[in-house]
Amino acid sequence: MGTFVVEGGNRLKGEIVPQGAKNEALQVICATLLTSEPVTINNIPDIRDVNNLIELLRSMGVTITQNSPSSYTFQANNIDLKYLFTNDYFKHSTALRGSLMIVGPLLGRFGKAHVPKPGGDKIGRRRVDTHFLGFKNLGANFEYNYQTETISITAQQLKGCYMLLDEASVTGTANIIMASVLAEGKTTIYNAACEPYIQQLCKMLVSMGAKIAGIGSNLLTIEGVKELKGTTHTCLPDMIEIGSFIGLAALTASEITIKEVSYPNLGIIPHVFQKLGIKMELRGEDLFIPAQDHYEIQTYLDGSILKIDDAPWPGFTPDLLSIALVTATQAKGTVLIHQKMFESRLFFVDKLIDMGAQIILCDPHRAVVVGHNRSINLRGTEMSSPDIRAGVALLMAALSANGVSRIHNIEQIDRGYQRIDVRLRKIGAIITRID
Repeated sequence: MGTFVVEGGNRLKGEIVPQGAKNEALQVICATLLTSEPVTINNIPDIRDVNNLIELLRSMGVTITQNSPSSYTFQANNIDLKYLFTNDYFKHSTALRGSLMIVGPLLGRFGKAHVPKPGGDKIGRRRVDTHFLGFKNLGANFEYNYQTETISITAQQLKGCYMLLDEASVTGTANIIMASVLAEGKTTIYNAACEPYIQQLCKMLVSMGAKIAGIGSNLLTIEGVKELKGTTHTCLPDMIEIGSFIGLAALTASEITIKEVSYPNLGIIPHVFQKLGIKMELRGEDLFIPAQDHYEIQTYLDGSILKIDDAPWPGFTPDLLSIALVTATQAKGTVLIHQKMFESRLFFVDKLIDMGAQIILCDPHRAVVVGHNRSINLRGTEMSSPDIRAGVALLMAALSANGVSRIHNIEQIDRGYQRIDVRLRKIGAIITRID
């Protein structure tokens, strides 16, 4: 396992460019399986999860050309479906939850797919029923092998239908959309996720010849077409990384300019951090975070304690609750963090408590943070990254703490953040990577 050695207590200053959106990249890369023509995708982040997916598609027979460090061209004109039954495929796909999203395109185009039980972060129960119920509504049959923990899905011809999703799952919505664009007839998806990444996927598919109405809403109507063509697509900047940098600037009392943030696609994210007392200014396409010695958590109009909770878009994304929580540790005031979706995502707070943070973990879903208002600094310690977002939250805490911290299992951070140590060193962070 790799380790970050972090010397905390230093103010940062400078410009930082957010990477391409991880969650969007995983979706649109899978969508290249829907056509035999070349598809070029720009602003792809160079991170472990995305690179693993690219290698998985290459092993399936997709011809992949790297045009630049962040641009790839995919051509899925020679797919080897037998590869889906090999040990190599099982090994690669179980390590990557995003591999589940190859099912929709394969089912839509070839009428068959095979996938092992998904992997990914261990942040609680992450069921995949929405995906397979959607495929079943479209006329697919699936079988789960309990011995090999694999799922086989087949369909002679997918048929459009009306469906009401049991939850507004982002990956579930993406998978069902990709299966539906080549289905026969009209598909109506209600309670669809409508995150910017889903909107981006839909816009890319439309540019490939798909017919999708209602983009940006939770009611999508898809008219199936017989085939799709190639296209060129550019991923948005990663909203989760942008939110992480906002929190980092406040926590370390630093002046940071986040470049080209695509502000309209950030939704409620800036507003939530403003509730924590963080000042920010939109300067053209850039977001400027001034150095703040103190920032104060707002209360509700009646004076009651602020609550920050996650919700489907346009609500606050669950991927940033860990960041909001650690940011609040040095604010003035108290906030209740309510993580509704995953019951294991707050368990990293014991590491923050060891560093001196004042946090009460009420239950697996709720934590009360009492901010220090910088009267007590966090102290460096030794810890391990449990998942992508908690790992970055611990890195932020280490950068603000007095003394030296060691963060192990940084492969988790590398799964979602592109060379984070290199980029933070450019604005003054003292981080050493030990492999």
